[in-house]
Formats: sequence, structure tokens, C-alpha cells
Amino acid sequence: MKKKTFAAVISATMLASMGTGAFAATKLQEIKAHLNPEIKVQVDGSYTDLRDVNGNAIAPIVYQGANYFPIRAISDALDVAVDYDGTTKTIILGEKVDGESIAEGFDDMYHTKDTAHTTYKGKDYKEAYFNTGTGNRSASFMLYPNKEHQTLYLQVAAVGGDLTNLTFKDSDNNIVLKSVETIKPEDGLVTIEVGIGGVKTLYIYGDAKKGTSVFVPLTTSYYK
Repeated sequence: MKKKTFAAVISATMLASMGTGAFAATKLQEIKAHLNPEIKVQVDGSYTDLRDVNGNAIAPIVYQGANYFPIRAISDALDVAVDYDGTTKTIILGEKVDGESIAEGFDDMYHTKDTAHTTYKGKDYKEAYFNTGTGNRSASFMLYPNKEHQTLYLQVAAVGGDLTNLTFKDSDNNIVLKSVETIKPEDGLVTIEVGIGGVKTLYIYGDAKKGTSVFVPLTTSYYK
């Protein structure tokens, strides 16, 4: 809901709050706009005071009938991280991933964007594989690196019980690339590094006992 509420504002105001470095481009155009302190903002039904990096209250800029807010103020209101890469002139919202997230194209019955299932230890990862099946079972899913990557960094957590025999297999060649004997709930979110050079299809599976859920944040698990 939050994301939809501010999507247009965020996309239209990216350069507005990132500091003078963001204005170093040569294609800037001068405009005439106005501040409108009468505009109020609600986030999930509650009024929110938007503030700049120094804690000062801010008002939106009105330009051609649209309201524009600094993106940092919006990201703070939505509790979303924001950063600016001056080298590539890129504004980064949410998690910074050094590689390609596995979220894109992920397809599984346990793929979820429900915040009740994408949140782990108070942090919302936006998309997750959250296997809540019943009874003793195999928890598994497929990935398709398509021979385009060298390494997979998979984050996984066991919830309510142990995840055992977590295995990464090159499905096309029936070769086990890596196995992890046990992941316990007290281990927290574990990052597993797997060499996947030349792998087209990756089968990942493990054993989950009754009462055990398996959590894999898709946005922070990535190929490199």
C-alpha cells in the first residue's frame, strides 16, 4: 500500500533531495515552482510530518499541478533505505545488492509478497520464499542462472525447527554443488555461497520437519 501511494512521487522527485552532487549533470532545466505548506501527507491512514536530513519540516513543491517531495523525506516516512551512487548517478531505494537479485522471474507456490511472510526479525524483505508446509517434507525450489553467473549468494533461515541437508544441485547434469548439513533457528539468516559457473538450472532442496518453516529473502539473495 505504501509503495503504491508514493510511487509517482518517488519517480518524479529522485534528484530533489540527494544533495548538490545530484545536480552536476548538464541537462538540467530551470523551472518555476512554488512551495505549498498546506499539503498534508498520510502514511497508512496516519498523518506524517516530512522532514529533511537536518530534521526541518518540509513542504512539497507544486509544479504544473503536481506535488513533488524530496525522495529522502518520502523514504524516511516509508522506512525504506535510500542512497545515491555519484559514479553512476543512480538513486538506490531499499537494499543495495552487489549482483542480480534472484527475485526477478522467481516462480514457486511459496513465493510471497505478503508482509506477514516477508518480514523476518522485524525487517521486511518485500519478497520471499516462505515454505510453511505441514508435516515432515522436502522444502525445494528452482533457480535459473542460465550459465550467466559465477556465484550464488543465497540467504536462508529456519523458523520453528531445523532445516537439514540443504542441497544445491546442477539439475541438468545431476551434480551436487554444495550441501549444508543443518541450519538452526538460532543461526538467524545464513548466507550460503555456491559456485554456479556454467550452471543453467539449479535445484535447491532440504528437509524440514513438522513445525519448521523455511525463509529465503529473494531481494537480498543474488547472483554475481
